This record gives sequence, C-alpha cells and structure tokens, in this order.
Amino acid sequence: MAPTDDYHYARLSRRGDARAFGELVRRHQKRIYNHLLRMVGNQDEAAELAQEVFLRAYRSMPTYRPETPFGAWVLRLAANAAVDLLRRRKVVEFVALDACSEPEDTDGDPEMLCAQAQLRRLLERAMQALRPAERELLLLREYEDLSYGEIAAVLEVPEGTVKSRVARARMALLECYGRIGESKTRVNPAKQPEQT
Repeated sequence: MAPTDDYHYARLSRRGDARAFGELVRRHQKRIYNHLLRMVGNQDEAAELAQEVFLRAYRSMPTYRPETPFGAWVLRLAANAAVDLLRRRKVVEFVALDACSEPEDTDGDPEMLCAQAQLRRLLERAMQALRPAERELLLLREYEDLSYGEIAAVLEVPEGTVKSRVARARMALLECYGRIGESKTRVNPAKQPEQT
C-alpha cells in the first residue's frame, strides 16, 4: 500500500467519491480494528468503534489535510475513540499481543516455545501495568511499526516529543517487566521445605 495511492483516494474522497473512500476503508480496516481490539479488549466494541471511526472519517473528509497520511489520520481518530471509550468505562483493559497476531510455528523446540510463551505472558502483564498513553505509544512504535514522524502525525505533537515519550514508555515497561519477573522468581517462604 503506497502512500501515494492513499493520497489519490483521499483526494477523490474529499470531493465526495464514496468508492474512493471505500477503497481507503478496505486498505485500513484490519489495522484499525486490530489496534482498537488491543486497546479496548472486546471484539464487539472494537468492531463497533471501527465502524464509528470510519463514519467519522467519512464525514470529516472535507476538512482532511492531504499533507497528513490518511493511515496516520484515521489511526489518530481510532486512538481518540478508544481513549474516549476507556474513559467512559473508567477501566483500562489490554488484549494480549498474540491475540491479534498470526499463530506461531509449533514445529520448534518445545522448551523454546514454552520459554517464549512465558516471556510473552510477562510482557503482556507489564504492558497492562502501563498507563494508557504509554501503552498507546509502544503499540504504535513497536507493534504498528510506525516511524517517529508517523507517530508525531498521529498524535499531533513534535517528533522530538514522541522520541522522548517513547523512551520513557520503554523505561516504564522495563521497570514493570522487572518487577513482575522478580515477583515470579521469588520463593514463597511459606512453601519452602522444612530443614531437618
């Protein structure tokens, strides 16, 4: 999906071309749905929010600025919709990263697969412990693989701000990961065998 193609369809959509907007939806709907699912933790809510996001985007096309990549713009709408829903719920949930990804190849070493699954669970718990803004940044950078410039466009902040916030979010994740890992490896004194 070349950005110039999105630009072409976005220009046509701004003029009221519903087919062109339909093509933009087709290109971005899976990514938007998966992002919303990771943020809100419920498939039905994510699907409903995705529809709302694209409806809002369609209605806002006359004010869309073509210098902003369409994918970044609609991702911004999705992020705002997710945060609004979480605020209304006053609960922040998180869907496991692997719930939205492709299944792993299970032909590998069973011990390695077990170790990877344990690390993934620790990482998921650490992600749950982050503030929503930190989680959002890490999902955009590490999972969506957006550049700092693209994230800056999504969040409408300077690129330098994004870099420092991502660095802080990574540090927070490492701290949470370390705390969770330590608590997993600590031996419960009540369960230690008695010495004779």
